[in-house]
Order: sequence, then C-alpha cells, then structure tokens
Amino acid sequence: MLKVGLTGSIAVGKTFVLGVLRELGCYVIDADAIAREVVVPGTQGLNAVVEAFGSEIVKGDGTLDRAKLGSIVFADEVKRLRLNSILHPFIIAEEDQRLREWEQQDPKGIVVVDAALMIESGGYQRFDKLIVVHCRPEVQLQRLMRRNKLSRAEAEQRIATQMPQEEKKRYADYLIDTSGDFAGTRRQTEDVYHALREASASLQNRER
Repeated sequence: MLKVGLTGSIAVGKTFVLGVLRELGCYVIDADAIAREVVVPGTQGLNAVVEAFGSEIVKGDGTLDRAKLGSIVFADEVKRLRLNSILHPFIIAEEDQRLREWEQQDPKGIVVVDAALMIESGGYQRFDKLIVVHCRPEVQLQRLMRRNKLSRAEAEQRIATQMPQEEKKRYADYLIDTSGDFAGTRRQTEDVYHALREASASLQNRER
C-alpha cells in the first residue's frame, strides 16, 4: 500500500484536497479529526490534557473547550509544544491501527494522511510520498479570518506559530496551489492522484 502524507499550513485548503482524493478512491485519514476523537470525555487523551492545562479547559458537559485551550496554546509557544507532545502519541497510535487494517484489506491501495504539523514533527518520514498544499499568504490570511472569525492580528499570530509555507514546500514530492478557484485546485489534485497511481504501481512491482 502506498502511504502518502498531505500537509500544509493552517487555512490553505487541505480539507478540500483530501476530499477530492477520497472521491478518487484513496483511503484518507484526517489527523485533526483523530485529534478530536482522542480527547472525547473518558479518554486517556482528555485526562492527559486536563492534567497539563487544568480543569478550566473542560466545559460543563465534560467536553473539551477547544476555544479556551486554543487561546492558551496559541499565545504561548512552550504550551503549544507541550500540547502537541501530549496528543501526538495518541494520534499516531490511532493512525497506525487504521493503516494496518487497510493494508491488510487492500495492499494495492493508496492511503493519504492529512496532518498540519507533519513536517515539524518529523512524521512525514513515515510516508512514501509527500503532498504539500499551499496558497498565497494574503489568501491564507483572509481564509483564516473568515473561517475562524479572527481579527487580522489574531490570524497573523496563529500563522506565525507554524513553519513558513515556502519552507514546507521544499519537502514536497507534489505541490498543490489552492490560491485560485475550486476547479483549478481539483485539476491539480487529479494530476497528483494519477502520479500517485503510477508510484503505487512502481511500489507493487518492487515488492514482487
């Protein structure tokens, strides 16, 4: 099974690209979705986060107050790194379980794992290929302000906590620029998918 990493900075359009790859037949894993699953009430993940950041980050119904936690970690580099170090093992364990199951079911398939901090954590090295999604900085800023209802200063602060887009692009096997419209992004994603199919076929030939 060809294992592909998909990454890019915040608000660059990774979710749309992942959706197109799913439509085209790839197995997909959204690390953000898993990150939410590993901190639902009663999990070891939530207990570990509460132990580190205090009970005030839990709502009255027992769920994680993501907005409050975000306001804490995005304002403090040390706390943000601490949160990542707590959640990372839980996320990787869940990803690995799904990868093993799918590889047994469909050894000739393609699985794409979407994670924003894949390069920063070194996790990209687990994959055969790496896709980096990017867009023009002003487009990214406007998308983040609109999506998260942030001021310009708040959005700039969140973007500044991540590796610059230009640096991430240097790690890529494939680049997808989402600065334009959805149709243009879809065409680029389809082109990358066809390249992945060729890479998958080559991998199967080597493993025979």
